[in-house]
Amino acid sequence: MPNSKKVVLHCTGNATRNLEQLVEDFIEGGVTFIAVVGEDCGWIEDLVDSYVVGDGTKDRFILTSSHPGQSVADAIEFARSLSLEYAGDDVQVIELST
Repeated sequence: MPNSKKVVLHCTGNATRNLEQLVEDFIEGGVTFIAVVGEDCGWIEDLVDSYVVGDGTKDRFILTSSHPGQSVADAIEFARSLSLEYAGDDVQVIELST
């Protein structure tokens, strides 16, 4: 369970194992933003979005972004640059691998 409201997922390979449960843990933990960087990050972001929406019967939302071709440092900097309800420098990096 993350300690931060903002998370950077660093993907190294087809990292979908346990992703749905991880997203549920993020929701329960109050995560408000997830950035995805690394291999297949756009596709992984789409999966995260679909897990957040689920079957549509629950009203829940997490802001997401993908960062193809960028570094983990770039994604962290982007997360830190967010404002309003997403403001704050605390960003947790989680490695996703196969």
